[in-house]
Amino acid sequence: MRRHFALRAGGNGASVPNAITILRYIAIETVSPRAYDRHAEIVHKTICKEQTLARKPLPEPKDRLPSESRRLRADAQRNRDMLIEVAAHAFASHGTAASLEDIARQANVGIGTLYRHFPSREHLVEVVYRHEVEALCAAAETLSGELAPDQALEEWMHRFVGYLATKRGMADSLRILVNSNSKLFADSYGKVPVALAGLIERAVAAGSIRADVDSTDVLHALTGAYSMPNSPEWHDRARRLVRLLMDGLRWGAPKLPTP
Repeated sequence: MRRHFALRAGGNGASVPNAITILRYIAIETVSPRAYDRHAEIVHKTICKEQTLARKPLPEPKDRLPSESRRLRADAQRNRDMLIEVAAHAFASHGTAASLEDIARQANVGIGTLYRHFPSREHLVEVVYRHEVEALCAAAETLSGELAPDQALEEWMHRFVGYLATKRGMADSLRILVNSNSKLFADSYGKVPVALAGLIERAVAAGSIRADVDSTDVLHALTGAYSMPNSPEWHDRARRLVRLLMDGLRWGAPKLPTP
C-alpha cells in the first residue's frame, strides 16, 4: 500500500528551505500505520529545527572591532572640542576677524570639518561664548575643592580676566547675536554672578577676606577691565587689577591668609 502525503511549514503555508523543499512530498510504502506516523514525526522535527535556525541571528564575530560609527562620533567630538578651544584663543587675540582657516589648521582639521560643526562664524562665536561661560562657572566648584577659599577666589578672578578677553574679541559678533534675539544671553545670564557669590561666601566664612564684601561690587570692579583701552598691556593691567582687588578684600579680614 502506498501512502502519499504533503508537509507544509507551520499553519500559514510559509516556505522553509532545505528540509521542506526536499521532503515536501514523501511516498512511504508500508502496511504499518505506526511506521508511517514515526517517519512523519521525524520529518516534522527536522522542519521545526530548520525554522528555529532560520530565525536565530548569527553570532557576532569575536574579533570584530568597535562600531566604526561610534569611533567617528568620538573623533568628531574631539575635533569639535579642539576647534572651540583654538577659536577661543584666536578670538581673544585677534577678535572675530581671526582666520577660520587658521583656526582649523591649528586644530589639525580641514576647513570643511570646521564648517560641518559650525556653519557660520556667528555660530562658532555663540558656541565659544557659551563654552567660556560654562567653563568659568565649573571652575568655581573645582577651585573651591583644590585651594584655600581666598586663593580659589583669586585664581577664579584671573580666569574671569581670560573670559573677558575672549568676550572683548567677540564683541562685534555678540552684538549681532543680541540683535537677532538669540537665546544665548538669556540662558547664560546670572550664572557668572552666582559662581562669584559662592566663592566670596566661602572666603568670608573662612575669615580670609573682610566680611562686608558685596559680590555685586566685586563683579562691577572686575568688569571694569572690559572697558580698558585695547593695547598689548591689557592683560597685564587686568591681572594687576585682580591683585589690587584681592589686597583690598583681604584687608581687615579676621585672620591672615595662609602663605
